[in-house]
Amino acid sequence: MATVLVPLAQGCEELEAVTLIDLLRRADITVVVAGLEAGPVTASRGVVLVPETTLDQISDRDFDMVVLPGGLGGAQRLEADRRIAALLRRMAEQGRYVAAICAAPRVLASAGLLKGREATAYPGILDGQAEIRPSSAAVVRDGTFITSRGPGTAMDFALTLIELLCGREQRDTVEAALQRS
Repeated sequence: MATVLVPLAQGCEELEAVTLIDLLRRADITVVVAGLEAGPVTASRGVVLVPETTLDQISDRDFDMVVLPGGLGGAQRLEADRRIAALLRRMAEQGRYVAAICAAPRVLASAGLLKGREATAYPGILDGQAEIRPSSAAVVRDGTFITSRGPGTAMDFALTLIELLCGREQRDTVEAALQRS
């Protein structure tokens, strides 16, 4: 069974965080939600999320994927956290999936992981990053790096991650139950 780490920082985008966690779990993926520090996380619109653990408590575990929710405040806190940068670099070195949505692709860029890669993000977030090939697509995959634009693309992003980890059949099963069409 695939395992995914979703680190939460104060100011994260709740729609993205909850959509990612929920849909991945619907696909029977083990999702570990870890706060940068102990205690509840107040998201960008005041929704309080309660991580199951802290980043320090799971730092020695291996994951198949790490997914960073956006929200400008959350992304800034993730970007400033050296543990996150080290984790992302380790995941990349091991050839594991690294995914980010909305403002969080800037965390990948700051860690030096998007050089020469195609990526998408919330408009303006990756401006000035000459070494990144920007895209306006809803979801972009470049090797083991997956990025997405924002809250409105969270469901497509999560379904893409499910397909990468579990295959097209599992993605289709989860999507059919959502009654999107």
